[in-house]
Amino acid sequence: MAAIATSSIDTSTTAVLRHPPSQPPSHRRPEERRSQLLRQYTSLLRTAPLMVLFQHNNLQSVEWTAIRRELNQALRKADEQQVAEGRNLPPIASRIKLQIVQTGIFEVALRIVECFRPNGQTARLSGAVDPPKQSSAEIPDDTASLTHDLSRVVHDSIMNHKGKHELSTLLTGPLAIISFPHVSPEHLKASLSILSPKTTKFSAPTRKANPGYHDITVQEGLQKLMFLAARVDGEVFDIDGTKWIGSIEGGMDGLRVQLIAALQSMGSGIASALEGASKSLYLTLESRRSVLEAEEKDTPEKGEL
Repeated sequence: MAAIATSSIDTSTTAVLRHPPSQPPSHRRPEERRSQLLRQYTSLLRTAPLMVLFQHNNLQSVEWTAIRRELNQALRKADEQQVAEGRNLPPIASRIKLQIVQTGIFEVALRIVECFRPNGQTARLSGAVDPPKQSSAEIPDDTASLTHDLSRVVHDSIMNHKGKHELSTLLTGPLAIISFPHVSPEHLKASLSILSPKTTKFSAPTRKANPGYHDITVQEGLQKLMFLAARVDGEVFDIDGTKWIGSIEGGMDGLRVQLIAALQSMGSGIASALEGASKSLYLTLESRRSVLEAEEKDTPEKGEL
């Protein structure tokens, strides 16, 4: 019996060590829906530089369908506007997604993306405490070097970061997000003018321009959406910050033009200040030289009465 038990242990250990490359050992069961959602959310957080978070209150499927219809229409108009302005930018309306997420799993995904570092260290957030280190004997050799999102190393590294992120206080209740493949102020403004015009003060479509937006189904659905915050290049923006991004004229190209103009203005200002200082010094020295020359002329030479 002992031999049989030893054999079964060896076989199970060998099975763990000889895992297929496409399916490494995981702390979380990869076939579960929660694990699949976690990988989906971490991928989304890493690839979407612009993301807006909303809290929703039991929207019905017909309301979601109507809201998405109006949102897609507004985003396509933003693409058309860029083309009309002669800006050579790829259309992104079809790649902007509005979706409901599982709040608890999304919070874990956020901690993984923001806190975990593959070099074995975690980014320190305010008040975070490093988890206790495990000895190499406590972690199997085949899992100690694995740092994929479902691994035990990642799980243990982010445990003590719970509730430390800036968005943690907002991640309560039903959550919906709209994600953008690029930071596009025009598309952000277009989406907020549909989803949250009252909060952001971006003008909603008029009834004459878009009567479908004023359908009772759309309006009832929008009343159940509440703007929370935005995440831009890893930074959290409140309502005012999000409005500022959406208000940038000319999009990111316009922002670059403004930055260049500001730098040029700053450079010309510095040059003018330096030039003014040198001129002032020159005039002062010339004035002093004139005074000295006049004094020398007025002074009688030796031997003169």
